[in-house]
Amino acid sequence: MSASAQQPDPYENTPTAMVYEEFAEAESQLSAQYIARHRAAADEAERARLWQKIIDLRDAKRAVPAHDRGQLIMHIRIWQAELEELKAGRG
Repeated sequence: MSASAQQPDPYENTPTAMVYEEFAEAESQLSAQYIARHRAAADEAERARLWQKIIDLRDAKRAVPAHDRGQLIMHIRIWQAELEELKAGRG
């Protein structure tokens, strides 16, 4: 049995509207990190790379239907992991 199969789904009893709110918050926090890094970038290439990340996040948020729990949860997990990497200095 894998580790993920042993852990209960944290969204199991969460209404979809609340899952969407967490999705939006995850996107907002990650976007804020990229915006801060964009402003502090040392060169134009880095600014361009970070700006593309910001645009990609915005586009991904717009593309996910608010009622699609699977996609919402998948993006929450990806974005939270990415945010943790950035905060740990690995991004």
